[in-house]
Amino acid sequence: MPVSTGPSLVREVTIEFKWHPGMAPSQKLKNVIELHRSAAARGLSPLLEVSSKSEHELGRRMSAFVMPIRVGGKQTTVECAYQGSKVFRDGGPYEDLYWVSSREAKRDERLHNSGQLIGFSLLGDDFPLVPKTAFYDWLYLNALYPHRGWLNKLEECVGFTDIEFNPLKSLNCQARSCAIFISLLRRDLLDEAMESFGIFIELAYVADARRKLPTPKTALLL
Repeated sequence: MPVSTGPSLVREVTIEFKWHPGMAPSQKLKNVIELHRSAAARGLSPLLEVSSKSEHELGRRMSAFVMPIRVGGKQTTVECAYQGSKVFRDGGPYEDLYWVSSREAKRDERLHNSGQLIGFSLLGDDFPLVPKTAFYDWLYLNALYPHRGWLNKLEECVGFTDIEFNPLKSLNCQARSCAIFISLLRRDLLDEAMESFGIFIELAYVADARRKLPTPKTALLL
């Protein structure tokens, strides 16, 4: 959930709901509906599911697997930009992944056979692993930012969900990235945050901003 005041931009709320097992899209949609129904019973509504399993077209279009972002003047997806920018102890970044499908990029065997992940590199700039989700959030917000005018409608949402996110196995969460976007928008800090990765860190990760981290000066990726 986006937070309009205070040091944190995001509030995470745990919701118990009836789970429908199975990998079929229809089963995942049932889980989205159950999750939102349980949240509404606690007064948390409306919510937007942000994934390919969303019941709303806007939510599906905001999936990192399909949401476009420009890298070096060419269009790719947020997922491809993220996977292709990973730097490992024994290899990377694998920039050829920018130009394959999101599914191919995520499953590329080099991402699992190149040793420890040590950072990210994009357009000649290096990005740190800490704060843990900063680089992913930065990419996601870069993709949303050109559409900020018509994305004002997202302010009507009290929060966002991502049924594909497993906190025990995953790190990055599209719902969290959306909440950061809306929080910055509500606080009238979005334009400032997108001036550079360093400024974004200072505004979006208050707890980590006091630490001396290498913060590339890369501005928008357009």
